[in-house]
Amino acid sequence: MSFPHPQARLVVAGEPGGLTGDELSDHVTRAAEALSRLRPGPLFCGMRNNLTSVLRYLAAWRSERPIALLDPDLSAGALAELVARFRPAALLGFTHASDGSPPPRRELPAPHPDLAVLLATSGSTGNPRLVRLSRRAVLANATAIVTALSVRPGDISPTSLPLHYSYGLSVLNSHLAAGATVVLTEAGLLERSFWTHLDAHRCTSLAAVPYQYEMLRRLRFDRSEHPALTTLTQAGGRLSPELVTQFAGQADRFYVMYGQTEATARIAVLPPGLLAAKPGSVGPAIPGGRLSVDDGEIVYHGPNVMMGYAETAADLARGDDLGGVLRTGDLGRLDSDGFLYITGRLKRIAKIFGVRVNLDDVELLLRDTGPVAATSGDDRVTVWAEGLNAAGCAGLARRLGAELRVHWSGFDVRGIDRLPLLATGKVDYRALESRT
Repeated sequence: MSFPHPQARLVVAGEPGGLTGDELSDHVTRAAEALSRLRPGPLFCGMRNNLTSVLRYLAAWRSERPIALLDPDLSAGALAELVARFRPAALLGFTHASDGSPPPRRELPAPHPDLAVLLATSGSTGNPRLVRLSRRAVLANATAIVTALSVRPGDISPTSLPLHYSYGLSVLNSHLAAGATVVLTEAGLLERSFWTHLDAHRCTSLAAVPYQYEMLRRLRFDRSEHPALTTLTQAGGRLSPELVTQFAGQADRFYVMYGQTEATARIAVLPPGLLAAKPGSVGPAIPGGRLSVDDGEIVYHGPNVMMGYAETAADLARGDDLGGVLRTGDLGRLDSDGFLYITGRLKRIAKIFGVRVNLDDVELLLRDTGPVAATSGDDRVTVWAEGLNAAGCAGLARRLGAELRVHWSGFDVRGIDRLPLLATGKVDYRALESRT
């Protein structure tokens, strides 16, 4: 398939017209020529929701050059750590680094020819591994999303999510694959300009994570004020049944979805017409995929599964380690119709407002405060801290928000006299989870 589709259009919010067809192709060509002047090797791109970043991404795709799409506002230390491990050929678009080449690369094997995109797995915490995505995986997932969500050339979607986040990137990819339009804006849902541009460009769909839907509820979102907006999509964590019902009533089509970066974004999609018949389900597997459950763990099979993880630059030369089979680390069940229900997490990974957070990393970060334990809930992390009063709990929540770069309200910090322990001396996490 042609990617982007010849009819695909990129529009900068607030500006007339947009780039499509030959004009878009010419811009990508010029961006590819700029990349060709850089030394060989993978690129690190601080991926903003703007035209420059998207053109770099498309230029790397056209040049068949692997590109890591990363948070442009990574701290200097986090970026330096990634550079030391992966030795990129160039750094582009980061707040804490000038565009251009980092220190000379030592002799390293060339990246695998199938490797196209690298995405970080662990949000803001720890030393993230990079997910290795092939060209085939990116195209397979984009095509499956187009089919499952009925994306058409006339559809218009704003960049309501970061493009370095797999869900946000999948919106871009699926619309470009379908010949639809993407409106590029760096404004957030709480900014008036976002809604001004959404209406001015007559956006037809909006993608959001649970935290954003909670914000929209507080803002008293009224679809009648945005007459062109017909489709809402949700992924990035579990949305409460009440909010599913509320926003399904605010759209012609409301899609509940499940996915992982390791599957290039989407794994399952619940058709809007089955929201009432299958409450709590995230739907069947996307077209071309298959779901199974092995000893309680959800296993996904499909062409959009990653090639594997990368810990260092040498891993970028590896081929496909997984063969299209992804053990998700999530617990779930399938009903007789093949519809998936998520029941828990096998791994100690939580999602806060769509950002993946390693609970062990949270505890490690707070090791200087005394005994603590972290458990996950719906779009929040609960931190249990021995001997902390209310003021101390509030301060700890704000510290976590600042250090992990997610809103502090995603951390529910609670004081506790003593952490419950198992006979082995380890924290009894199930006992703590029963209190939430």
